[in-house]
Amino acid sequence: MSAPSQQKKTRQRAVTAGTDEKRERILKVAQQLFASQGYANTTMAQIVRELGVSKPFVYYYFRDKQEIFETLSWLPAVDCFTSMDFAPEDARPAHIKVTEGLERLIRVTIHHYPAAFFAYREPQVYRPEYLAAQTKLANHFYERLCALLEQGRAEGYFDFSETRITAQAACSLPGFLYNWYRPDGRLPPDAVVRELSKLAWRVIGLRQASLTSITKRTNR
Repeated sequence: MSAPSQQKKTRQRAVTAGTDEKRERILKVAQQLFASQGYANTTMAQIVRELGVSKPFVYYYFRDKQEIFETLSWLPAVDCFTSMDFAPEDARPAHIKVTEGLERLIRVTIHHYPAAFFAYREPQVYRPEYLAAQTKLANHFYERLCALLEQGRAEGYFDFSETRITAQAACSLPGFLYNWYRPDGRLPPDAVVRELSKLAWRVIGLRQASLTSITKRTNR
C-alpha cells in the first residue's frame, strides 16, 4: 500500500528492481536527516548532497520533501493500524488476538524507528488528504480493538470499564516511545517489546491467570 498520492504525476515511472533500489536509497538518506534535524531544517539540497547525486535524480522519484516525508510515514502507519487485523478463519479467542495484536503494534513501531515517530514529532507537516487517510486507518484499528476488548471482557478475560479509554490508554504506550526510545539503549528491541507488551496487557485488565500463561508463551 502506498502513501496517499498528491497530484497525478506528470510522467510515468516504470517500476523496476533498479528504480525501487534507487527510491529506497533516497528514503533511507532522507529518513536519517529528518530524524536528526527535523523536517523544517532538512532541505532537498541537503538530501541531494548526502546522496551524492544531481537534483533531477531525486525529483524523478519525489515531487518535494513533503512527499518523501509522507512516504516514510505511511508504511509505519499501515503496519501499526492493521496490527489488529486477523484472517476471517482465525477462530482463536478474543483475548489471544488482543494480546498478540498489541504486541505486534509495539513491535512494528520499534521496527520502523525512526519513521514511525515522525507523525508524533511533527504532525503539522502532513497534508489534509494524508491526515484523512491516516484517520481512516486509525478508526479501523480502534473499531477492531474495541470489538475484541468487549468480546474478551464478556468471556471473562479482561477487567475494564470504558472500552475506548482502555484501548487508547493501552496504545499510548507505543505512542510515547518517540519520547524516550533509542535503538542503542540498555535493553535490546525484543526485550523492550516484551516489557511494554506486559504493561499494555495490564492496562486492558488481562486477568492474572491469562497474563501468566501468555507471558510464559512470549518469553520462550
